[in-house]
Amino acid sequence: MRIGVIMLDTRFPRPPGDIGNPATFGGRGIYETVPGAAAERVVRAGSPDPALLAPFLAARDRLVRAGAELVTTSCGFLVLFQAALEQRCPVPVVSSSLLALPALARRYRRVGVITIHAGRLTPDYLAAAGAPPDTPVEGTESGRELTRKLLGDAPDLDLAAAERDVVEAGVQLKARVPDLGAVLLECTNMPPYRAALARALGLPVHDILTVLAERAPGVVAWPAASAAGPGSARGLDGEGPRMP
Repeated sequence: MRIGVIMLDTRFPRPPGDIGNPATFGGRGIYETVPGAAAERVVRAGSPDPALLAPFLAARDRLVRAGAELVTTSCGFLVLFQAALEQRCPVPVVSSSLLALPALARRYRRVGVITIHAGRLTPDYLAAAGAPPDTPVEGTESGRELTRKLLGDAPDLDLAAAERDVVEAGVQLKARVPDLGAVLLECTNMPPYRAALARALGLPVHDILTVLAERAPGVVAWPAASAAGPGSARGLDGEGPRMP
């Protein structure tokens, strides 16, 4: 299967496991960048910049014409564009890992989200994903590396420091939510740190790659495409892959 990825217009490094690294999909990815779609125009409280919707739709159409059989995006905040992106699209669209929240909640009961910026992941985004408004959210914006470098579109990224930011956010989330059953990573740049987070928390961790792997088995080539952590082997609904 060929997967089409609508990309933000960024320059920060994308290690293997990042949705923007071609190795993540074993060379089966097709990429379309939306010019001017800086992270700061998408990762916003309330909604991404509405002016970006038309160019995102145009990018989707180019991907489909290029042979994409499934379309996704490089930012979880684009869940607000899900309805528009899937409308009149001949192939499935999975705009964000957040779309998995209802299925994960049925399986794990209490699911928390780690995001690139908790202050900006407002209830509008959870509502668009069909998730409860009281879904616990923790961000990496208080860390030293990941949020600052990604939202600032820096040309460098300390992977070890970025991993620490994600793990620390997870530890804070678990301390705040004692009955936490699983974690979902909103940010498509966080899968490289999934395994470390799962080890630190002792919980299943899902992200955009595990969601896509459930939707289209075999599409993700990067190692550890399945969710990391205990109790993470079955499909998101506990029976099989029925993602959106």
